[in-house]
Amino acid sequence: MTDTPRSVPPAAAFPAAPAQAVVLAGGQGSRLRPYTDDRPKPMVEIPGTGVPIIGHQLAWLASEGVTDAVVSCGHLAGVLQEWLGQAELPLRVTTVVEEEPLGRGGGLKYAARHLPHPERSWYATNGDVWTRFSLREMAAFHAERGAVATLALARPRIPWGVVETNEFGQVLDFIEAPPSPYPVNAGVYVFGPEFAALLPDLGDHERTTFPRLARERRLAGFPLPQGAYWRAIDTAKDLTEAARELASQTAS
Repeated sequence: MTDTPRSVPPAAAFPAAPAQAVVLAGGQGSRLRPYTDDRPKPMVEIPGTGVPIIGHQLAWLASEGVTDAVVSCGHLAGVLQEWLGQAELPLRVTTVVEEEPLGRGGGLKYAARHLPHPERSWYATNGDVWTRFSLREMAAFHAERGAVATLALARPRIPWGVVETNEFGQVLDFIEAPPSPYPVNAGVYVFGPEFAALLPDLGDHERTTFPRLARERRLAGFPLPQGAYWRAIDTAKDLTEAARELASQTAS
């Protein structure tokens, strides 16, 4: 795994960068079975690393200046809590458990109540994302735009080959797994301190809070820098691809 080649200014250049984060780690990961039969999705190991997804996430957050993380647990919470209690972690971690499913927005709001500094900005990340880019740079982008919330935008590769044609319908070329022409929500966020109060107690913030902020022009989208690594681990194929990409980067 390598960071983006884009040069990043030192931490002092980003004085507003958050030092706290929420990791949403409560999903069941049904598409990753049988890996998730006995562990939550963020506890699935990337082949060849010996470290679960959440271990990579916490190491990345710490390297970006985060000192405190709240991990929101749900499915098989005890397995995740046991690992966190035994692992040597590079930052302070608090776990919270949803006794009843609250939805993504409700879960995020519940976890945010346990942040050590609710009056300050914070990061959030989905527990199934494996990525590397400058969070400090994203925080600066967020501050420059005066946003209440900023989401990272990725352009994952389309899993099929595509056909390029001209205006006459003649085939010009075949392109294997090109990047998506549209950005997708990368599952990494910067939130201002006022954001938590806008979240629903129960339900999905992407259907309520985000559309409202978009209409008010208070939601920003940060394109991942050229060359930044990003992958959502949703299926067994994603695990295989992540291991292959890691091996190729290690060999180069």
